[in-house]
Amino acid sequence: MTKQERATVVINTLKEIYPEIPIPLNHKDPYTLLIAVLLSAQCTDVRVNQITPILFAKADNPYDMVKLSVEEIKEIIRPCGLSPMKSKGIYGLSQILIEKHNGEVPQSFEALEALPAVGHKTASVVMSQAFGVPAFPVDTHIHRLMYRWNLTNGKNVAQTEKDAKAIFPKELWNDLHLQIIWYGREYSPARGWDLEKDPITKAIGRKSVLEEYYKKTSR
Repeated sequence: MTKQERATVVINTLKEIYPEIPIPLNHKDPYTLLIAVLLSAQCTDVRVNQITPILFAKADNPYDMVKLSVEEIKEIIRPCGLSPMKSKGIYGLSQILIEKHNGEVPQSFEALEALPAVGHKTASVVMSQAFGVPAFPVDTHIHRLMYRWNLTNGKNVAQTEKDAKAIFPKELWNDLHLQIIWYGREYSPARGWDLEKDPITKAIGRKSVLEEYYKKTSR
């Protein structure tokens, strides 16, 4: 099976499983999405969705956010982990949005990645989900599955993103990155992986990955 044929299997299977694609992080506008994505670093979306209502009840826009202290923000978001860095980032980016962008989230990768605590993945999520700009944010699920499906060499997330953009049609990027995330959680997790419940990997998986799986399960 060629790489393009494997990609076609992925596209068709995901379209069948996820005709409607839920958004993992609850938000109401680009600003609340930006904050939610920032909080999701090394934290589950479930936990983020538990914490953001508390934070947004106090401040759901940059003008109200800067009325809070960094310490107040840190206390609210502590359950999400990395709270010292994240609280400074949230406060700092809110200041910059007010000073440089009239309180609005900018609609460019360059401007987003210039904000404190906002990296390429966060910027990509905001550009795709808030503004509909084609992007392919790579999280741990996508990185893992692109390797399992023999669509990347798995060296790093930057290479995985490059490979995903090369193999998948641009008009599908925004849907696919979400579909792959959901698939990774529900069918092909890192832990407790059952190949019999993972139809895509079973059909097109990298030979070395499948051999390692069968070696472990035969013990």
